[in-house]
Amino acid sequence: MENLSNLDYASYLKGWIRTVPNWPSEGVMFRDITPLLQNPKTFRMLIDIFVHRYMGERIDMVAGLDARGFIIGSVLAYELNVGFVPIRKKGKLPFTTVAEEYELEYGNATVEMHTDAVKPGDRVVLIDDLIATGGTMMAGYKLLQRLGAEVVETAGIIELPELGGGELMRDLNIPLFTVCSFDGH
Repeated sequence: MENLSNLDYASYLKGWIRTVPNWPSEGVMFRDITPLLQNPKTFRMLIDIFVHRYMGERIDMVAGLDARGFIIGSVLAYELNVGFVPIRKKGKLPFTTVAEEYELEYGNATVEMHTDAVKPGDRVVLIDDLIATGGTMMAGYKLLQRLGAEVVETAGIIELPELGGGELMRDLNIPLFTVCSFDGH
């Protein structure tokens, strides 16, 4: 049996994240969370880190960014006994939406959410798997604010500091929590 009494949870979980070189394009070091999710112990540890972080806070909703933010966000919402809001890529939601366009390294993208997904004053945790340039997280943040929600914190499993997204969020005084970080992108 593995002794977990003096465990550095962030380092332990980081060890379960696979690095795939040159995917999806040459020079990119893709951080693959699927091994972390496939192991029931590490998946539970990951979710528990977020649950324990927010369980004492007044949270009304968890919003997850398409698509890996749905995995973590929906389980977190369930554990906190609050609602879940998907923030999706453009054209994927069936009802009236609000949209926010953001820049990528190779062009632009748009995320959307339903206009009735949150109410003014709702306290929301916004979550995704990782923070790279911060574009997707900022777009989700702006959507939630536009509908009157208060984003209590933005969160992710991984931060890629070299790409500057975490620094961007902190410079704008947007609360950000990540479990671990990786040098190199």
